Amino acid sequence: MDEFTAIAVFLFVLFVLLGTGVWVGLALIGVAYVGMEFVAGRAAGDAMITTIWTTSSSWTLTALPLFIWMGEILYRTRLSEDMFRGLSPWMARLPGGLVHTNVVGCAVFAAVSGSSAATLTTVGKMSIPELRRRDYPENIVIGTLAGAATLGLMIPPSLTLIVYGVTINESIRKLFLAGVLPGLVLALMFMAYVALTSKFSKGFNPQPEPFMSLSDKIKNSRFLIPVVLLIMLVIGSMYAGLATATEAAAFGVLGALTLAAAQRSLSWKTFTTSLMGATRTSAMIALILAGAAFLSLSMGYTGLPRALADFIGGLNLTKFELLMALLVFYVILGCFLDGISSVVLTMAVVEPMIRDAGIDVIWFGIFVVVAVEMAQITPPIGFNLFVLQGMTQHGMGYIAKAALPMFLIMVVMVFVLIAVPELATWLPDTMRASPGGG
Repeated sequence: MDEFTAIAVFLFVLFVLLGTGVWVGLALIGVAYVGMEFVAGRAAGDAMITTIWTTSSSWTLTALPLFIWMGEILYRTRLSEDMFRGLSPWMARLPGGLVHTNVVGCAVFAAVSGSSAATLTTVGKMSIPELRRRDYPENIVIGTLAGAATLGLMIPPSLTLIVYGVTINESIRKLFLAGVLPGLVLALMFMAYVALTSKFSKGFNPQPEPFMSLSDKIKNSRFLIPVVLLIMLVIGSMYAGLATATEAAAFGVLGALTLAAAQRSLSWKTFTTSLMGATRTSAMIALILAGAAFLSLSMGYTGLPRALADFIGGLNLTKFELLMALLVFYVILGCFLDGISSVVLTMAVVEPMIRDAGIDVIWFGIFVVVAVEMAQITPPIGFNLFVLQGMTQHGMGYIAKAALPMFLIMVVMVFVLIAVPELATWLPDTMRASPGGG
């Protein structure tokens, strides 16, 4: 069977399984089984058991459920209310006013949750009513929230970066460090858009905020202390080389439980609800990863990834042309699959391509995250659009239109990353070179 027939078989089985509503993880296992038995002509049973067990028992993967649990705990605290009270006095005088709390709030919560959906829900449940009450334009409020919530995929601890690192066997800590500067730059680009829109949009006429003295602003900033301490505990411990990603995740869970207890929002019900929520999400992702690992093995036996890599290499694409092709590919794929599924489904084929092209795999992880971020706000399956639809009761078309400027800003961010790759590589390289950087 030639390569193109093998591709057709893989795609046909995948779309049949997904189209019938089979879970993504099970669909990947089904495709891999067909590939092993009927394309590669090998017995699938023992290989499937060994691969799934090896992937599921990975120590690196331990960080994933811990970070998810941390986000679940924080979602049930008063963190969003406290962040708004602490940030709003400092944002009110900026061009664009309190809309900046959407961007900064998402960036701050992204640094302790790792999930785009958790970031969107936590920040949105507080900011949307407050900004509506002050007559901020609805499309700006919704658009900035949709875009800024995707920072949860880039600013560490990012679940997508954990999955990417496990899939290609790269350091999670390096990937986390690589996401810091691009995440901050993207947040600043969102804020610049808000400032420019407030200056040139005729419909931007919110109610002015009452004057607040510097001492009152500083006093309100005390509400940010818990989340700042938690960020320092999680990110700072990794940045200083004191903890691995898994150890930092464990610190984060302990910190989140302490914060919830201090805010009197920790009860047996919230504890068990957060634990079960984290268990469900972790099991779903683990099943997808196990299926992707088996699919990678199956495709390896068929020789498909190497054949495709050789085919792409034969086209003599430049690095830039290859990256543009992959960008379009991931955005289109993201219209139909969630970000984590997109990453694990494609890495068996994409990894040989980028390594052969001499593209840094740490840098490429950030590139993929930006592409996946775009998919989060792209119809018809853009997950953030669905979350916002439930929160605001607006139609999908209205929300997608409001999020379009954020999508275009992310496109610009891709070109910034290509032009200045050091944004993603400088911090990991610096920490590796420093004493104790590890």
